[in-house]
Amino acid sequence: MASIENVSDESDEAVAKTLGGAQTLVRGLDVMMAIAAGAKTLPDLSEAIGLTRSTTHRLATTLVEQRFLNFTPRVGYSLGPRLLELGHLASRNMSLPRVAHDYLLQLSHDSGDTVHLGILEKDQALYLDKISGSRRIEISSRIGERQPLRSTGIGKALLLDETEEAWKEVYAREARQFPAYRVPEAEWLERMKAYSAAGYALDLEENEDRIRCVAAPIRDAAGRIIGSISVSSAAQYLDDTRMEILKRQVLDTVQAISSEFGWRERR
Repeated sequence: MASIENVSDESDEAVAKTLGGAQTLVRGLDVMMAIAAGAKTLPDLSEAIGLTRSTTHRLATTLVEQRFLNFTPRVGYSLGPRLLELGHLASRNMSLPRVAHDYLLQLSHDSGDTVHLGILEKDQALYLDKISGSRRIEISSRIGERQPLRSTGIGKALLLDETEEAWKEVYAREARQFPAYRVPEAEWLERMKAYSAAGYALDLEENEDRIRCVAAPIRDAAGRIIGSISVSSAAQYLDDTRMEILKRQVLDTVQAISSEFGWRERR
């Protein structure tokens, strides 16, 4: 039977091995992040992660063997196909409504207003989620409903990366479908240019009488717009001053949701 001292020694050794394995894992991740940031050669990697060249070489070689990295002579290291496979699986397992829901709840709680989540679907804004606010205001939207793009905050936010020509096409198409819209094309295009530069969009009682919205897009790791959110309320609660305050809350929320999908703000 092992003595108490021997058992203790074995436990300490197991803990040390576990901690050493965790440290090696972290250093391996550091290698991949350094390559993602532009390091290609062994000296570059060694300097970036602060380890000796021999240790860095061992880590990189293991990652190449496991296909997390590629190595090309006279070119250097690059990210490998295993990461693409994992990224594809991760994207399949991530549902935008599921990931965003808790953020929407928090935004609605903080603002007291109704919050929507939408995506671009068949040239319209499709609402995937709605959190009603605490104010006694009825917003007529519902989950599963499709709304126009040019008149809604959600819709405009989904269009922020499009070209002016694409905006004109949207305006012309919806002018035929919804002719009662009150904002002239030239004015709408100028607003879209300003919204695109600012990173958010507004609905100034354009889609529903006496209802205003502040909206912003959600982005993925490549920077593509994959959805948008809006905060909506009666105009009496959303004057220009309060809309300025809400802009920051909405932008902070979409940044948090976007980070879940791998997006990082470009500075």
